[in-house]
Amino acid sequence: MHATTASEAALSTALTWADLIAHRPFLVRYARRRLHDPSLAEDLVHDVFEAVMSGRASFAGRSAPRSWLVAILRHKIVDLVRERAGHDSLDGDDDNDERALPCARPRPDEVAEQRERLGRVLAGIAALPAGLRDAMQLRVLRDHTSDAVCALLGISEQNLFVRLHRARRQLMAAG
Repeated sequence: MHATTASEAALSTALTWADLIAHRPFLVRYARRRLHDPSLAEDLVHDVFEAVMSGRASFAGRSAPRSWLVAILRHKIVDLVRERAGHDSLDGDDDNDERALPCARPRPDEVAEQRERLGRVLAGIAALPAGLRDAMQLRVLRDHTSDAVCALLGISEQNLFVRLHRARRQLMAAG
């Protein structure tokens, strides 16, 4: 056996364009999951391939090609985030609401408003005549089936729907 030179080792671990393209779908999915922007993900994967093909990144064979490509992509994502962090501010000093981050949870004032509205609705239901109140409480608040409510109140299904309609109409009028 003869010793391999560094140039022979580099040639034996060189990746072809076909090798790179085989990993493209995985890389794009990886970037999309992290960036939540399909076009930006495509751009970064293109940048990874450009870096590899131009020689700025060279595969030494110390890991699997996919792992190496993901590492390059991860660095590109970090670079992008750092670059954008320098330009976008979350301080709210400017009047530009376009960059405001949406929040899935209601604001405290919205929660208070919802509680007040719920309290008014519950008080309105409690103030209904007994037949309408019982139908609303069992069917709407306790979420019993129509059949169960009809059996408990000893009424027909048609009568239940009439009672619920009347109760809602009274609640809306009082609202």
